[in-house]
Amino acid sequence: MTDVRAAASRVAERYSRTAPDDRPLRGYLTLIGAYGGTVAGLTGLAVALGRKAPRTVSAGDVALLTAATYKLSRILTKDAIASPLRAPFTRFVEPAGEGEVNEEPAHHDPLRHAAGELANCPFCTSMWIATAFAAGLVFAPGFTRVAATALTAVAGSDLLHFAYTAVREKVD
Repeated sequence: MTDVRAAASRVAERYSRTAPDDRPLRGYLTLIGAYGGTVAGLTGLAVALGRKAPRTVSAGDVALLTAATYKLSRILTKDAIASPLRAPFTRFVEPAGEGEVNEEPAHHDPLRHAAGELANCPFCTSMWIATAFAAGLVFAPGFTRVAATALTAVAGSDLLHFAYTAVREKVD
């Protein structure tokens, strides 16, 4: 185990020399492990309960879950109203418009810094959300589709708000 730790330290040191700032590799590794553990746990639970993944996923479900993943990732990582969920790991930087905020990781501890990056990155968070929706199709497909439909409607509504504003600005 000592050899593994020494090798990991050498890799981290070499990586940090070329990275633009201090990257929390241990924190990233912990989050990757948590994600992998979650997927393994969900897979094991599905097997134990006799649940099977659908043989195919329709293009409609892919489109629905894509839009829902987009919207939920924006809500969780950028909406001002969700700030209390991110606050343990991030700090406020500035308003970003349309009810969104910009934040940054609040800690230098590798795990908390990595969690702060995950908490305010919609691209990073979308993988976790898409995985949750995929699990939802296995465990509760009806509920998952209803929840995804609501989120997709909100995403569509956002587009209409932006379109309305753009048209109004052109008319004015």
